[in-house]
Amino acid sequence: MRALIIRNVVAGVVAGAAVAGLLGAGLVAKAAPVEVKTVPFEVQGQLPIYPKALYKYGATSVAVRKLEARLIQLKLLDKRYLDNEYGTMTRGAVKKFQQNKGIPPLGYVDQNTWDKLVAATKEPTQKELYPPVPVVDGRKLDARCATGVALCIDKTTRKLRYVVDGVVKMQFDVRFGAVKTATREGGFTVGWKSRNHVSKLYDSPMPYAMFFSGGQAVHYSSDFAARGYNGASHGCVNVRDLAKIKALFDLVHVGDKVIVYRS
Repeated sequence: MRALIIRNVVAGVVAGAAVAGLLGAGLVAKAAPVEVKTVPFEVQGQLPIYPKALYKYGATSVAVRKLEARLIQLKLLDKRYLDNEYGTMTRGAVKKFQQNKGIPPLGYVDQNTWDKLVAATKEPTQKELYPPVPVVDGRKLDARCATGVALCIDKTTRKLRYVVDGVVKMQFDVRFGAVKTATREGGFTVGWKSRNHVSKLYDSPMPYAMFFSGGQAVHYSSDFAARGYNGASHGCVNVRDLAKIKALFDLVHVGDKVIVYRS
């Protein structure tokens, strides 16, 4: 066994030497050179220096709100994202502005970007920064419904309002879940839509469903249409006007706000 191992080692050494000889004689093709990737900046003994960020992803402040208001003036950002938070949409809008101005699209605001943005816009007014909250039937809607597109759902008045930039476009009677299956309150977004949905849990139809929190959705309810407020949902927001919710379903997009609150 030992002699066999020695023979194998010797054979390997001889084979290696033979290959080396062939390479030297140019009889065996050399391996292709390894591709070397370069970085987009030149390093000469020092790390690159980037401009200092005034506002960047993750920042939250009134100053960020003013930044967003200026981006909205330039139609680079939708009003719904006027929220004091330097998130994905704000970063994308900043990149667009930088590209338009020939600035490196870093995605954060440095002094040069800010100076050019100030020069291209006007100082935001109080109304731009804090759009007035809509008042309907003597009651103020939730402040989160004042900007962008929102399904503004008031559990006190049992009304759903489709609001666009603070203007109520449609209004619906709605009902909610019972005590043990209460409709959740808070700020949500439409996660997905299903025109002819059927509940797997309750084996009941949920047409024109717009889901916003787990299995809870805004949808048409034939039971609500027949029995009114004598019944309750399993947590969903029931609508009883079929024609109007058909129209609403086509207007609402995934990502639109859903605000469930008490006035």
